[in-house]
Amino acid sequence: MSAQWLSLVATIWLQSVSGTSTNFPAYSSQLKRLLNISQVELNNLAFASDAGKILAWFSGVAAAHLPLWLVLLIGSLIGMIGYGVQYFLLTNLHDQSSTPYWLVFLLTVLAGNSICWINTVCYVLTIQSFPLDMQLALGLSTSYQGLSAKIYADVIDVVYANSSSADKARGYLLVNSALPFLVCIIVAPLVARSSNVDDPRSPRGGSPFSCSRKLSSGFIVMFLITIVTGTYAVITSSLGVSTSSGRSSQLFILTGIVLLVVVCPLLVPLVEKIRETVQHKCWIRQHKVCSVLTDESVNEAPTNLENGEVKKEGEISQGAEEEQIGPKLMLKKVDFWLYFFVYLFGATLGLVFLNNLGQVVESRGQSRTSTLVSLSSSFSFFGRLLPSLLDYFLARTKYMSSRAGAMAMMMAPMSGAFFMLLINNNISLYISTAIISVSTGAISTISVSTTRELFGAKDFGINHNILIINIPVGSFIFGNSAAVLYRRNSYGGKCMGMTCYQTSFMIWGSLCCLGSLLALILHSRTKKLHSCNN
Repeated sequence: MSAQWLSLVATIWLQSVSGTSTNFPAYSSQLKRLLNISQVELNNLAFASDAGKILAWFSGVAAAHLPLWLVLLIGSLIGMIGYGVQYFLLTNLHDQSSTPYWLVFLLTVLAGNSICWINTVCYVLTIQSFPLDMQLALGLSTSYQGLSAKIYADVIDVVYANSSSADKARGYLLVNSALPFLVCIIVAPLVARSSNVDDPRSPRGGSPFSCSRKLSSGFIVMFLITIVTGTYAVITSSLGVSTSSGRSSQLFILTGIVLLVVVCPLLVPLVEKIRETVQHKCWIRQHKVCSVLTDESVNEAPTNLENGEVKKEGEISQGAEEEQIGPKLMLKKVDFWLYFFVYLFGATLGLVFLNNLGQVVESRGQSRTSTLVSLSSSFSFFGRLLPSLLDYFLARTKYMSSRAGAMAMMMAPMSGAFFMLLINNNISLYISTAIISVSTGAISTISVSTTRELFGAKDFGINHNILIINIPVGSFIFGNSAAVLYRRNSYGGKCMGMTCYQTSFMIWGSLCCLGSLLALILHSRTKKLHSCNN
């Protein structure tokens, strides 16, 4: 069990630094000036980061055939090259505007692809380690990806406290290159150890047994640590502490984040290791499986494991194995395409808004872009955690909705938030950004469990990476349409006022409403499967 919890800590560390694309709005405006590019070209760079996900299925194939620690190192090396070469070009060339745009575009694609490798390792490792508590573990670990932009902003505020905006933009590229690589080097041995602790009686992809006697208390402690971390991030972001205080205060904030993210989660595996050493036993339970076609399931029963023996305390009826759907069959299913467009009009649309957040803030005459980016990152953190909290407290009750139903509930307020952006005041901007960040984070987390629930675990790495191809598709379509509308209302390449994004917000809000409807249709088609799995 200590190895299980250690694997969760490893994924938390990885997710905390894997969201390198989420800090793009913090330096996008300055990058636009350094490269002397138009708004459309800048939007294409945001698309390029998402375009790396088109080749994300490579990471799924690699995770199925290579050791997870090697997949992790490959992904971190790709990211180091993608961001590192950009930093070198913008630092060593006297005229940054002469940097070949096509080269920056390709390097951004490469950097965006690296995130997929790290995320795939985190998802596969979590599903293997916590087959019976998948949603809880996934929500806890992926929530920290929502904190990435906040962490990177705090690092830049400390290291580049007295630097110009141009130097800070270059600094983001340097930190994006170095920090994930260093963390992956540190975490790789933990991943190697955790991925080799599966029960020898089961194939790779998760043991049918999972220690459960102490999981409840462990998850409660993890929840408390995570909630305190997110609250701390929201307070320091919303108050603008990182931008208005001195270097010593910024260092204090960064130290607090490091302690909460790195040190505190280690308490759970440490305590578990002490318990195992003292008691020499743990309780396990049989993994419940269910057939979508026959609606048969395996009843859950507690079992006692002591001195290496499994002793059943109740009879366990046999049921059909969980249906495993490969990529080719998945693409032929109606449920997949409903799911594809739900994600497209939900999480992807939210990501497009967040990618354009820097330009939205600038068009409204504000200068504190990094504060709003940090705030969106913090609320995305809670959004990613929200499905786990609901799953923990509402599981096996009549109030628990299906995954598709949960996505519909997240998209409804998100639709209203887009229309709220039509109000010309700072309060509506902050509230709408918070709502969109929460909803986007929640849908991103729910989708991981949904893919696993709809199509099985065997080809999960490939299946989920096929699904997220909709991110670059949506980024290109929605992002470029917004850039075209922005350019129509601009003067000298720069647009100021509500008209810059007014039409885009109306279109995005309407599409989000359509996505909510599609999610309800998917809910009606898959609610029997959800009741089976719960």
